[in-house]
Amino acid sequence: MTSRNNLHWAQINEISFVGGMRLLFSIYRALGRWPFRLVLYPVIAWYVLTKPAARAASLDFLRQIKRSDTAAGVRVNANWFGVLRHFASFGESILDKMMVWGGLFDLGQIKQIGRELLAENIAAGRGGLLICTHLGNLELCRVVSRQSASMKLTVLVHTKHARAFNKMLAQLSPDSTLNLMQVTEMSPATAIELSERIGRGEFVVIAGDRIPVSAKPRVSFAWFLGRPAPFPVGPYVLASLLQCPVYLMFSRRTRDGAELHFEPFRDKIALPRKDREQAFDALTADYAQRLQHHTLRTPLQWFNFYDFWHMPAVGPAPSKADHESH
Repeated sequence: MTSRNNLHWAQINEISFVGGMRLLFSIYRALGRWPFRLVLYPVIAWYVLTKPAARAASLDFLRQIKRSDTAAGVRVNANWFGVLRHFASFGESILDKMMVWGGLFDLGQIKQIGRELLAENIAAGRGGLLICTHLGNLELCRVVSRQSASMKLTVLVHTKHARAFNKMLAQLSPDSTLNLMQVTEMSPATAIELSERIGRGEFVVIAGDRIPVSAKPRVSFAWFLGRPAPFPVGPYVLASLLQCPVYLMFSRRTRDGAELHFEPFRDKIALPRKDREQAFDALTADYAQRLQHHTLRTPLQWFNFYDFWHMPAVGPAPSKADHESH
């Protein structure tokens, strides 16, 4: 039997949190951000008390940062106070998403770093694959792209676990659902459609930090914050099918607004027929290294509230020696 702490991320229902955020958003619109924050902590405290799996996942993550020798100088509280701050950061992120689609977020406060890499492809009529994360706020990139007629995104999502939240965003702006594509399994028809979009100079966005919604997920293990963690290989399979440039995309909240980081990853990915697992391991290790870098810059903006290091029965995890020899 699966324990509550080992739930797949797609099994976690956020409807109770969304209900609280509706109230908090109303307070923000009427009174501003500081009154919002005053009410936020009681709502967060109730959520933390009533959601043991999410609470345990947050505490495990914060403790892992404290234990990891890669996190020297990073200050987090690996206790209940730290968990409250972690969820408060999540609440602030939800508010930002609601502000974005409610037309209340100043897009001029979004600093885009590395955007010129995409601009070169756009100017040449080439598309690409963007591998994103659940660190920070992806909605910022979606809205920014809508301000530019030349940059078109298709975001691959599994939204069944987040229907309440997506419905709430759609009420704020119907445009919030326009460039989402629901994908649980990558069918040949879907791959062909995405290839056509890439051929038109568009960009496909896929998350690289959550294992697939599948009974037998295809994953590769990579060292992350001092422990091996399972990462999906789907983004790299898709990249090999699309044969297009691959970029990484990270976001984070700042005191002045937000930042979007675009980084080159591969000009294209060709998977060998032999030693394919080793190729996945190398790609996943590179992705995990960049994810770790950005996570340590803003650890409280890590929003994977489930047992991230849980090992599905898909094979042996790498040892620390394997990681150090990579």
